Amino acid sequence: MATSDTIPASVPDIESLTERLRAHDVDAVVLSFVDNAGITRVKAVPLPQMAGAASHGVGASPCFETFCFDDVGTTGRHLGGPDGDLRLVPDVDRIVPLAGQPGWAWAPTDKFTQEGRRFPACQRSFASAMARSAAERGLALRMAFENEWVLGLDGTGSQFVPAFDGPAYGFVRLERVADYARDLLAAMHAQNLVVEQFHPEYAAGQLELSVKANDPVGAADDLVLTRHTVRRMTAAYGWRASFAPCVVPAAVGSGTHLHLSATGQFNGGSGPLGLHATGEAFLAGVLRELPALVAVGAGSPVSFLRAEPSRWAGVWQA
Repeated sequence: MATSDTIPASVPDIESLTERLRAHDVDAVVLSFVDNAGITRVKAVPLPQMAGAASHGVGASPCFETFCFDDVGTTGRHLGGPDGDLRLVPDVDRIVPLAGQPGWAWAPTDKFTQEGRRFPACQRSFASAMARSAAERGLALRMAFENEWVLGLDGTGSQFVPAFDGPAYGFVRLERVADYARDLLAAMHAQNLVVEQFHPEYAAGQLELSVKANDPVGAADDLVLTRHTVRRMTAAYGWRASFAPCVVPAAVGSGTHLHLSATGQFNGGSGPLGLHATGEAFLAGVLRELPALVAVGAGSPVSFLRAEPSRWAGVWQA
């Protein structure tokens, strides 16, 4: 994470960065953040304005903090009022030209107050702080999100019609999306996203892609970029991509599985299955906090169409 703890930020080599982006025919940069509902919101700046954005950020209303998944605002005791402004400061170390959106680059952002301090409710800063706290306790966390999505035909209104068919996990399915899959993998590679596995999945029109593990903040950034790339490459083929937990209420849905490890804590110890005491405590904490994690990770009503037994979804807390 490259943003400083205060703004205006000192951004060395911003001119060389701008030149590098210009060499990739970049005209504008998308600046994104993921809100409390799990929606990726954006601002954008023309490339000539990137130096100013990197130093002072761009404006964003505090009311974004209480947007729900359907864009309806709610109220909060500490967040959500329209007064004042926030600053979105890009992490210049993560800027990358978008392979599926020519002429554009992308960077995740951290939120700051107008006074130049980190915004207490910045989701990305919070994740970074929690990762540092874990490291101070001897937990070196690595993780990656495994994406599942479905491809549907365009122009079918609200009805989902799979873009391809064939047996679950079948070679026939892969044959029918082979060109799409090759172009998607190439776009991921061009953006420095290391794909470790790709295959057709169980549900109708469903695919799955896994990327290399990263630090917690990097893994979240990778997820945002991966989903954008999937949507863009899918649109180029005239299809629609949906990451919705469920597109057919009575059918199996899609998940976004978080694979994580605490290096050195889950093997070689004297506890059950080789766990170390710290590793046991960490997993016990995850189990204890599952209800809160569900509130964050399953933030829309449609999530609970999938959260049923026999839907390839974990629905029980032991």
